[in-house]
Amino acid sequence: MTDAAELRRRTQEFLAAHPPAGTARPDFLRARFDAGLAWVHFPEGLGGLGAPRSLQAVVDAELAAAGAPDNDPRRIGIGLGMAAPTILRYGTEQQKHRLLRPLWTGEEVWCQLFSEPGAGSDLAALGTRAVRDGDEWVVNGQKVWTSSAHLARWAILIARTDPDLPKHRGITYFLCDMTDPGVEVRPLRQITGEAEFNEVFLTDVRIPDSLRLGEVGDGWRVAQTTLNNERVAIGGTPVPREGGMIGKVAATWRERPGLRTHDLHQRLLGLWVEAEVARLTGVRLRQQLVAGQPGPEGAGMKLGFARLNQEISGLEVELLGEEGLLYDDWTMRRPELVDFTGRDAGYRYLRSKGNSIEGGTSEILLNIVAERVLGLPAEPRTDKDVAWKDLAR
Repeated sequence: MTDAAELRRRTQEFLAAHPPAGTARPDFLRARFDAGLAWVHFPEGLGGLGAPRSLQAVVDAELAAAGAPDNDPRRIGIGLGMAAPTILRYGTEQQKHRLLRPLWTGEEVWCQLFSEPGAGSDLAALGTRAVRDGDEWVVNGQKVWTSSAHLARWAILIARTDPDLPKHRGITYFLCDMTDPGVEVRPLRQITGEAEFNEVFLTDVRIPDSLRLGEVGDGWRVAQTTLNNERVAIGGTPVPREGGMIGKVAATWRERPGLRTHDLHQRLLGLWVEAEVARLTGVRLRQQLVAGQPGPEGAGMKLGFARLNQEISGLEVELLGEEGLLYDDWTMRRPELVDFTGRDAGYRYLRSKGNSIEGGTSEILLNIVAERVLGLPAEPRTDKDVAWKDLAR
């Protein structure tokens, strides 16, 4: 299906058969998935119609005009932006048909078990072990900075299956049921007072080989699909002009002229332009995705997202003066999502500090941009051909 008019007609027929006002939200979302209107570029039977990705906007516009419910994408962003494209590319047919529908409807939340206390920026140095025992793998280790682990039913997990190989080659990718015995989730309280992040301990967790994604030892290559999509999901999320944090500062500037100074005006103008450039660059990146898989350009978008958020939130605190030093609530909470625009300036300032860490540190992303986008010489690496077990730790 490549015709927008035909897709619009199909969406209207779906709405006539499932009127949003008279259909329970879970039933509406399941029916939308089954009709191929969830993500139209996915194959038929998996929430799509095999149509060009660009035609998703046609469906979304018709559904929005009819007041249809969405799947709360901010709450299930890891599943939508990271797990789903990886499962689609590397999963078995059984895995795809079992996992993608409840992932998209939000009935099953996903988290990401990648980073470890000793393997954050150098993710390939991870030490969580998976040892094969017949048709199962026994997993032991610790993961950290795991968003939504306290809500998740499933996790994407990478673990070391061969310590005798160099660090990038002895890794395998798994799908982990977070309800299994041996999975323990502990909150990590942040500077905001919340605990949206977690540390996860895996003790003799038994994962069936049927939940392996990709070949044994090929986990690093599979993980690159996840990481590339993660950077696009974080840095390339569509926003309207003056959407996001720049909109909050611009609104305060217009509504409270007594706070204005010449210096703050110049800084606001510069950041407004940068935010608009970033927004339009995101539009172009999403257009490029129509033609294939995301590339390292997503790293540049994520870099810009982190820097802009931090600079904009700093400007907002300065603009508000003493008021900007206030903070609304230090209560320990376990939120379901990050709400940058629904809280006060103090929250935005504190929470944005994590933007240059989560989803790949800015320092590592600078290397990715330098080497894979600009083609600069790679940094010298002495551990590429050394067995993981022989690395200094």
